Amino acid sequence: MLLTIDVGNTHTVLGLFDGEEIVEHWRVSTDARRTADELAVLLQGLMGMHPLLGDELGDGIEGIAICSTVPSVLHELREVTRRYYGDVPAVLVEPGIKTGVPILVDNPKEVGADRIINSVAAVELYGGPAVVVDFGTATTFDAVSARGEYTGGVIAPGIEISVEALGIKGAQLRKIELARPRSVIGKNTVEAMQSGIVYGFAGQVDGVVTRMARELAEDPGEVTVIATGGLAPIILGEATVIDEHEPWLTLIGLRLVYERNVSRM
Repeated sequence: MLLTIDVGNTHTVLGLFDGEEIVEHWRVSTDARRTADELAVLLQGLMGMHPLLGDELGDGIEGIAICSTVPSVLHELREVTRRYYGDVPAVLVEPGIKTGVPILVDNPKEVGADRIINSVAAVELYGGPAVVVDFGTATTFDAVSARGEYTGGVIAPGIEISVEALGIKGAQLRKIELARPRSVIGKNTVEAMQSGIVYGFAGQVDGVVTRMARELAEDPGEVTVIATGGLAPIILGEATVIDEHEPWLTLIGLRLVYERNVSRM
């Protein structure tokens, strides 16, 4: 089986692939303070619950693919692969890794690895032109041309950090559950905040994607819009421009990048 690990600023998502099928997945908090040994214990605990894997760390794992937006965690995961999975081919997404997607921006090294990986999966699954909207710590919008090139994107504050900011800066406001309210016009403070978040971000998605699509293609209707990320379900029913929802887009991209690189190792 292939173990894929996507380390984000807030959460880390792990997936197990049996061929092209994702057969198990987990979501844990990202902690930049965890050491390689602590990460190994975490992996052992998670994978020990799967019936197709052995009791020992590494049993049943035939390959590993990792991308991270947190450099310190990537460093420790590199140590995990060396110490605990020494005989298993491992692909860590960094400069020099073959993705198959040309990066047409001013400084390709500035682009987060997860955004490139999302573009890889988008091209493979849906073709171009496309826009990937990833609802994570930040809400990112990434553009893929008709020829499968990564051409740039947009970064906006994420849903969770916006809610936290309201709770911290608003004297009479507080943290709330991220849920769809009964109506757009809130009847109390919590519903008013929920409405602002849900419908405000849905409007942001519709507005940004519409403008990006006009730049990507002569016919904006040809652009496929894919939503991913842990917070995507909150917005899916309200944003009108989203065509596809693929919650495991990054993990699928990691599988594809692993397959494109493992034969070269």
